[in-house]
Amino acid sequence: MSDGRTIIEQIGQQQDLEQFRKKNWVGTFEQYLDIVRKDPTVTRTAYERLYDMIISYGVDTYEESREKRVRYRFFDDPVDHGKDAVFGLDRALSSLVNALKSAAKGYGIERRVLLLHGPVGSSKSTIARLLKKGLERYSETEEGALFALGWAVDDSPEIQWSPMNEEPLHVIPHRFRQEVEQMLNAGRSADEHPVRIRGELDPFSRYIYSEKLKKYDGDWTQVIKDVRVRRLILSEKDRVGIGTFQPKDEKNQDATELTGDVNYRKIAEFGSDSDPRAFNFDGEFNVANRGLIEFVEVLKLDVAFLYDLLGASQEHRIKPKKFAQTDIDEVIIGHTNEPEYRRLQNNEFMEALRDRTVKIDVPYVTTLRNEIKIYEKDYNNETVKGKHIAPHTVEMAAMWAVLTRLEEPKNASLSLLQKLKLYNGKSLPGFTEENIKELREQATSEGMIGISPRYVQDKLSNALVAHPEANSINPFMVLNELESGLKHHSLVTDEETRNTYRELLGVVKEEYENIVKNEVQRAIAADEDALKRLCGNYIDNVKAYTQKEKVRNPFTGQYEEADERLMRSVEEKIDIPDNRKDDFRREIMNYIGALSLDGKTFDFKTNERLHKALELKLFEDQKDSIKLTSLVSNVIDADTQAKIDVVKSRLIRDHGYDDESATDVLNYVASIFARGDVKQES
Repeated sequence: MSDGRTIIEQIGQQQDLEQFRKKNWVGTFEQYLDIVRKDPTVTRTAYERLYDMIISYGVDTYEESREKRVRYRFFDDPVDHGKDAVFGLDRALSSLVNALKSAAKGYGIERRVLLLHGPVGSSKSTIARLLKKGLERYSETEEGALFALGWAVDDSPEIQWSPMNEEPLHVIPHRFRQEVEQMLNAGRSADEHPVRIRGELDPFSRYIYSEKLKKYDGDWTQVIKDVRVRRLILSEKDRVGIGTFQPKDEKNQDATELTGDVNYRKIAEFGSDSDPRAFNFDGEFNVANRGLIEFVEVLKLDVAFLYDLLGASQEHRIKPKKFAQTDIDEVIIGHTNEPEYRRLQNNEFMEALRDRTVKIDVPYVTTLRNEIKIYEKDYNNETVKGKHIAPHTVEMAAMWAVLTRLEEPKNASLSLLQKLKLYNGKSLPGFTEENIKELREQATSEGMIGISPRYVQDKLSNALVAHPEANSINPFMVLNELESGLKHHSLVTDEETRNTYRELLGVVKEEYENIVKNEVQRAIAADEDALKRLCGNYIDNVKAYTQKEKVRNPFTGQYEEADERLMRSVEEKIDIPDNRKDDFRREIMNYIGALSLDGKTFDFKTNERLHKALELKLFEDQKDSIKLTSLVSNVIDADTQAKIDVVKSRLIRDHGYDDESATDVLNYVASIFARGDVKQES
């Protein structure tokens, strides 16, 4: 059997023909009424369907700054395995979903344009793209099913489908609708979705309906026999239920792109340009009916387009050329940036649009861990081939980006870097959850200013290709790219801002220095046996001190006083002052005693402060024997080289370095010690 045949058979075995038949179902109006009776959710409005789609993926609640927050799993992009996942914007997304919920319940927001507003690169387009993708996928499921209207043609298998994918229930005359609703809703509980028949037929369907009534001498029951209903699958590519409108040059664009235009070829066939059969209902508002329309950079629209937008939002109607007002059912989402929005506020002629928009701020991310996720999605050691990304490379770039977006804290004792750490969940002495909440409330433009993630992504890309000789890229390569690009940055126009951003790069470099010094310290002090011996020695002395006993010297066999010098050399590493040493030592002994009562053995790793103190003490004891500073010279003896290789292997094993980046970090830290900068960071 040929390979081609094998491939075809393999695909054939995985086909789901039953699913295909469900998605392409065509039936009668009577069958559709049975479907509605069984599952009234098929008649939902566009807002109801979009809201239900988001909720269907699940909701998580958590607490932040003593406030309950909601996270909608849909925005993790489960549809595309995280490709368009949005990180760190739970507040903005909650505002958006709340607006959709209000619109779904008919509280008024369904008559507004949802305007996503924020700086460039803040995920506005990504959010709109997610909603469109989600609706497409949801319409393929049984839970998200919806249906469209069509008409049988006499003695022909052809079906004339509604060009606007009309809700089939719209063929029910107004005087019967209330009675039909009662019949379809009979026996349902209050929390079930009720069937509501709202809206009119589109001009094409209205024309066919009128012709059918004439044909059957007004007998509606005969007209209904010619009605066909099909399952509707929303698709942006096929222009079914999903529309996108983007402003272009005003000479090359007119309002018919929104509401459709006359088909001049068919005028000769049908005799009039006001015959709906001679009209293309293919404007973005037409094709987006039953789904969603996205307006890209909506405030760049010409005033002529805004008239259509205002009517579509407020009245849920559009005015195609030569036809009466036509009902639409669709979610209208636009997005814009800060300069365009300021122009809207200052333009008195745009007052009507301001009154019909619900502004939802979409700021930049201001939490470091979420900013890191944005970049790690594309720049990690699995997706980047041929280059190793050294630890903290993405983290330092993200740290700088977030720092540019934060406002200087009003508290003089708090630095911008400390504010970043507080936002990121780190606890600092003297700062409570309430303080962090106050910091956020005091800021007026935080997240609406600063560097875009796109700029950082561009510089990460540059760093990956700018050093062909290197096997890995490190934070300094990226930070240098970020700095050199500032003078050409189109959105950083004044020198004061540029200098501020450069100063923040200095803050990040200093923080990186502290981080890698700490990592090298831990790698040097990662000798488990040596740590256990040091811990045992410390605990023996603390026990003797607290119980006023003596310690047996293992070498001489003599009993001696507790070694105060040893105990203080450990405790000083975690800033235990002399007047607090007794409390700390009793705390340790009480901790060990409590474990013993529970039948557990003390392990220094379970006490974070003591573990850190022991590591720093061991580092201090070993750094001279390793002679780290000899790395900056050309002469390293075999014994020292062996010890350095052990440290390097620990950096690779425990911290994610490769051989090149581990060597670079050791050389960098060695140069710090060679300069005499031996200050330890607690």
